[in-house]
Amino acid sequence: MLVTYLEASRDLCDTDSILFGAALAVCRIIGAKVATAGRATGQSSVIPAWRKRIEERIAKARALIGRLICFRSGNNRSRIVRTVRMAYTGTNVSLSKPDIMQKLTERTDDLKQRIAAWGKRIRQYTEGSTRFNQNRLFQSDKMRLYESLKRPIASGTGPAPNQADTVKFWRGLWSESVNHSEGSWTKVVANQCASITPMDPVIITPDDVAEAVRSVPNWKSPGPDRLHHYWLKGFVVCHTVLARQFQVALNQKSLPSLFTTGITLWP
Repeated sequence: MLVTYLEASRDLCDTDSILFGAALAVCRIIGAKVATAGRATGQSSVIPAWRKRIEERIAKARALIGRLICFRSGNNRSRIVRTVRMAYTGTNVSLSKPDIMQKLTERTDDLKQRIAAWGKRIRQYTEGSTRFNQNRLFQSDKMRLYESLKRPIASGTGPAPNQADTVKFWRGLWSESVNHSEGSWTKVVANQCASITPMDPVIITPDDVAEAVRSVPNWKSPGPDRLHHYWLKGFVVCHTVLARQFQVALNQKSLPSLFTTGITLWP
């Protein structure tokens, strides 16, 4: 059945659509899970229970710090006093002792240090988890990793550039004539290259296509068409059609825009 559709394919875009449809049909027949194009980067959004407990401790500690500061500043409302008494339950600290202000300061500093330690623990876990997920995603799908790292481009809020200055700037680059230095070495190189035998025409065969897809990873970075290399290896009947259509593209020196969009790796 696939051969019939491939024989009717007019160009590489048609072949790509046919192969993607065939891959999707196979996945549905065998009951495989099909990933959507806009899915997340594999990082779970579920907050661990231990992190929830720490965040609750931080929230309670901050609330207690606020009550202690209010009491130290002279706020003697019953709710504030009751909270302060509960904070010192089981200790020898009494609110009527003269050193209570020092005790309040010490307890406030202790709570702040605890909050800093708890926050550091959460940050360390978050940074480690992010590194782990990004490294794993880099090994499996670089394109999704780079998409997850993109930041929204902030729109400029300043004044628009002056039109006259803009025209002057670009006119100085493109419209004014420039005298370049034509060194004598360029003629020497041109004479040396004149005797080089042109390369023989490149003929793409189905074996070339099979050899090209044999060594590539199966499930890495499928590109904008979302077609993994696994299917190019499995659908052997497409190699003949791909070889013929790539040969046409090579002879015409043109490729569909779909094949000129890829992944940019920044060093």
